[in-house]
Amino acid sequence: MRAVEFQEYGGPEVLKVVETEIPRPGPGQVSIDVTYTGVNFADLKARAEGYRVPSLPFVPGLEVSGRIREVGAGVEGLTEGQEVAALTAGGAYAEVVATEATTTFPLPKNVDLRTAATLPTVLPTAYALVHTVGRLQPGETVLVQGAAGGIGTVVGQLARAAGAGAVYGVVSSAAKAEFARGYGYDDVFVGEFEAPVRAATSGRGVDLALDPVGGDTLRAALASLATYGRLVSFGNASSAPPWQVGQPDLYPGALSVSGFSILTLARTDPTALRTLTEQAFATAADGTVSLPVTAEFDLAEAAEAHRLMGARTSTGKLLLRVAESR
Repeated sequence: MRAVEFQEYGGPEVLKVVETEIPRPGPGQVSIDVTYTGVNFADLKARAEGYRVPSLPFVPGLEVSGRIREVGAGVEGLTEGQEVAALTAGGAYAEVVATEATTTFPLPKNVDLRTAATLPTVLPTAYALVHTVGRLQPGETVLVQGAAGGIGTVVGQLARAAGAGAVYGVVSSAAKAEFARGYGYDDVFVGEFEAPVRAATSGRGVDLALDPVGGDTLRAALASLATYGRLVSFGNASSAPPWQVGQPDLYPGALSVSGFSILTLARTDPTALRTLTEQAFATAADGTVSLPVTAEFDLAEAAEAHRLMGARTSTGKLLLRVAESR
């Protein structure tokens, strides 16, 4: 089969198409004939920095949609030929991937394979940020970094559906701001946001801030909270050193800080992940949210997908078409 791997860390050019053995599922696993693969910023960090890469060479990719090819020993509730979406630990830039059955999910009704490839990382993460971890209440205000991205567009819709009083986004360009406003945002700020947030909330700040960037952006998000506000960190796109938050940061406003990583949850508590995923997938099946796919690439064009995402000009979700590459 064909796969896309990198044998060294570097820019998009290190991604190479290779011929490799078709993986067989081990106990508790399934193999999937991949139809679509989602492209995530974590894939870029893996390629450039070795993020969650156990060894080289490495096939990146964290989410797929397709049909089950083979079922490993001990797996129940999944059958050959079944259409599924799956969260993987890597290996998704390939025509076939072997992954854990515990992170493989039958498709809800009314969800096709193209849409399904956008779900495994984005939708449960967005749902957790708004509900499970963020605990958004009706009437509360929300601030979302990366509002025009895959997670950002879903968070805007979920927050609006949950009865948020106002939903504010932060993006890097005017074009992204215009795009994000179509997905539940009352206002979208370009670049610096702390002062605009205070102005928009009459000096109060927001109840919930969601940050995938880290570093100085995380600090500014914390400073943008209202009294009793909550900050959820769900990434470190800036690759900044970890920031220690202490009592002097939290006591004055009685603030709370928490974190979320769907990849960590998949490893530490698959049962909790399954519950979260089922709740999240239901919002796509019933039409509460839509996940905008803004660009598709052939499997062999994975480097181009990385260039687009790395340029920070992309919006919505990027996919690799895999089945058509065979």
